[in-house]
Amino acid sequence: MKPLTFYTSHNLTTSNEVFDYLIKTLKPSNMLFSYFVDWKKVFSNVEEFEIKLNTFNYLIGKENFDEAFAQLVKSDPSLIKLIPVLLVRDGHSGNKFKILASYDNMKMVYKDYDFSKTILSDKDIEDYVELFDKTGLKNLIVNKKIKNFVDYTIGVEAGLNSNARKNRGGDVMEKITEAFIKEFCLNNGYKYIIQADSKKIYNNFGVDVPVYVDQKGVVKERKYDFVVKTPKELIMIECNFYAGGGSKLKSTAEEY
Repeated sequence: MKPLTFYTSHNLTTSNEVFDYLIKTLKPSNMLFSYFVDWKKVFSNVEEFEIKLNTFNYLIGKENFDEAFAQLVKSDPSLIKLIPVLLVRDGHSGNKFKILASYDNMKMVYKDYDFSKTILSDKDIEDYVELFDKTGLKNLIVNKKIKNFVDYTIGVEAGLNSNARKNRGGDVMEKITEAFIKEFCLNNGYKYIIQADSKKIYNNFGVDVPVYVDQKGVVKERKYDFVVKTPKELIMIECNFYAGGGSKLKSTAEEY
């Protein structure tokens, strides 16, 4: 165990005492109120389609849904671009999808959907109606379970936005850490930089930081979350927050 002033100032004399202190002082959470939903992004995404979403409100409660849908998209084929917004969300924001329609008799049969078309055939419209039906969205529309497509889409976007919490959690942890580092540096007359690679470190502090070169001669550049310059040394800081175990924690530990 490397003797650190911090250990002696806290009466920690053995590695077991240091470990116990670490575990006892772990923080339970880094969640801020902004962690849950990025509403600015949600409403920005919905606003892009708001006019056409209101056009789709025409379908709500229509018992002759198939005919009403066909009439609507024939009058404005660009409305089909809304279908991925309402249903097919795979994280890639694409307009073409292959959906597994059947896997009977050990055969996987796919159906192609293209939402970028500007000219629609009757077969295209039948396929889109089938998609609405088999995904359950048609039932929600006909039975007025959806009251307004704009409100529905806000809910969809809010749900999708929750998937970004991992990234928001990382960003929040960096902001929290920077607040502590900033105060520490101000109190001690140190300087620090964020998201620094070897070039940025050299430009700011005039120090050459070694980079790893693999067997093929490819430079593997590492970017440090924080680099603190003291009169004696550079301190590189990697910032993470974990609320439990998992492969990411293991891989990060192995990097060190």
